[in-house]
Amino acid sequence: MLENYQPRNYNFKLLLLVLFATVFGTVIINSADSSYLRKQIVGLAVCLLGMIVLSLIDYKFIRKFQLLLYVINIVLLLAVLLVGSKANGAQRWLGSQDVITVQPSEFAKIIMIICAAHYLTEHKDTINTFKTLAGYALLCAIPLFLIVSEPDLSTTIDLFVILFTMLFVAGLSYKILLIGFLCMIPLAGSFLWYIRQPNPLFLKGYMVQRILSFLYPEDYVSTTQYQQDNSVMAIGSGQLFGKGLNNSSLATVKDANLISEQQTDFIFSVVGEELGFVGSILLVVILGWIVVQCIKTARKASDDMGMYIATGVATLIGFQTFINIGVATSLLPNTGIPLPFISYGLSSLVSCCAAIGLVLNVSLQRRKY
Repeated sequence: MLENYQPRNYNFKLLLLVLFATVFGTVIINSADSSYLRKQIVGLAVCLLGMIVLSLIDYKFIRKFQLLLYVINIVLLLAVLLVGSKANGAQRWLGSQDVITVQPSEFAKIIMIICAAHYLTEHKDTINTFKTLAGYALLCAIPLFLIVSEPDLSTTIDLFVILFTMLFVAGLSYKILLIGFLCMIPLAGSFLWYIRQPNPLFLKGYMVQRILSFLYPEDYVSTTQYQQDNSVMAIGSGQLFGKGLNNSSLATVKDANLISEQQTDFIFSVVGEELGFVGSILLVVILGWIVVQCIKTARKASDDMGMYIATGVATLIGFQTFINIGVATSLLPNTGIPLPFISYGLSSLVSCCAAIGLVLNVSLQRRKY
């Protein structure tokens, strides 16, 4: 496995960016709620070690186990629906909330990147045929259906975007893309009409409320929109340089408990309030730079498999960052999705670090010109 490695190509820049992002996240989590600090530090140490080890394992070797990984993924997602623990109206976790829990839908992201990359590599010459597209759709549909059934709509959309981006990079015809886009226009209009009907099928009440509160925020100021309005207020209150980490001398939004679970989905509001515009921009630059490094790795990958993996990881980090910050700033409907490397949540941290480990391995085996 080591014969194809070129140590001088090891992407230390990407490694340092990830280290900086995770330390940044740990500091912010401690400021949001110090009771989570110990678990986060222990989880971070294990994840970083695992990331480095995984970066030295040839992704072509991991590819051989793609079928086993896919089966494990489906079994874990089924287990969530059968015996998973519930919280806030959703059943997304395995284990006890009092001890430790894992969220298999987070692991599904990295597993599906590997499986999708394998499938696209095997069918790269027939990517635009009906048989290949139907097979890819079936491969993706099973885990997506299980995740949306939890229900976890945000992760479903996230994974769908990742898998679609990989398909696009694999050479999806622009003609097919155009047809799909034209079909989406009437579907989007029908969806907006449908969610306003009483008791719409396949949608939970809170999902409908979140969409409607985004479209008609003035009607949901004291209910669904309340969380996002407070997040925007927190970010704005930080002004240019913020109020300072762990600040208790000022009446902060955090101390007033105006935003629930601020250490997870709305952690960007902590960054904005305590580190201000400067700290927020710094965080966006770090995460954006990580995405750029993944894209550069994809362009220099030694084969299609490596290119697809790095593309999937770049999409994972980039899209989740866009959604999380978009929700915290009320630019998008309220949906729960972690900010990569920053939000508290060990399952998300494991998934992101494993993804970066694969990208680092791809960088070790660059294309020879």
